[in-house]
Amino acid sequence: MTDTSSKGTANATPTPIGRRTVLIATGATAATLAVTAAAPEAPTAGTTEAADTAPVAAAAVCTLTKEMTEGPYYLDGQYVRSDITEGKTGFPLKLALTVVDDDTCAVIPNALVEIWHADVLGEYSGFVGNNGHNEPDSGTFLRGGVLTDSSGVAAITTVYPGWYRGRCVHIHIKVHTDVTLTSDGSFEGGQELHTGQLFFDEAITARVAALSPYSTNTVARTTLAQDSIYDDGGAASGLLTLTALGGSPSAGYKGTLTLGVES
Repeated sequence: MTDTSSKGTANATPTPIGRRTVLIATGATAATLAVTAAAPEAPTAGTTEAADTAPVAAAAVCTLTKEMTEGPYYLDGQYVRSDITEGKTGFPLKLALTVVDDDTCAVIPNALVEIWHADVLGEYSGFVGNNGHNEPDSGTFLRGGVLTDSSGVAAITTVYPGWYRGRCVHIHIKVHTDVTLTSDGSFEGGQELHTGQLFFDEAITARVAALSPYSTNTVARTTLAQDSIYDDGGAASGLLTLTALGGSPSAGYKGTLTLGVES
């Protein structure tokens, strides 16, 4: 099934496409621009800042970007947990996603960053079989989220995603604030601030796809350039920065991105 329509569960509230969000570019250029274009205005004489103002992300410049479709595979009520693998095979992927306020670039602690994605065979939990494979379906594998820490960072352990017909390798993401954690390990309530997708460097994906267990997925792979959702916008469109965790793809990768939301 091609993941190009926005459809959640009956209780899910669709997120309007086009809500204003940002991604944060970093590096020397960003540091220069932050001083001239994106740094919050200093308080004038006679004014004070709130005592609980969050720290500002270092060397950050706010860049507007589009939200992206939720897709047809979202499920409500997933677990709050830092490891979403549930024993699924695949190369390790350690995500470090920083959430900031788009107006001030201040980090946002205690935001719930929720992700979901396909396994190595391109199957989503709760929808196994849609990509032509028969495997056990817990309804929860490769789904879940975690609260950002005091530095605005959500650290999530998963596996490098597989692919399914019509889409490149990607991860879906939502950012919520003011959620209530429930006794069953899930969450409820709060405000949904962002719905988007995370993408992967094509050269790295090609190396991963050539190796087992990913090579057992015989569905034709859509490349990043061929994808109907990714718009070649780089980090501003959700492209992760990937760092190898070892000398071969099987050792896995760390994926980082700073995501700004309009809070």
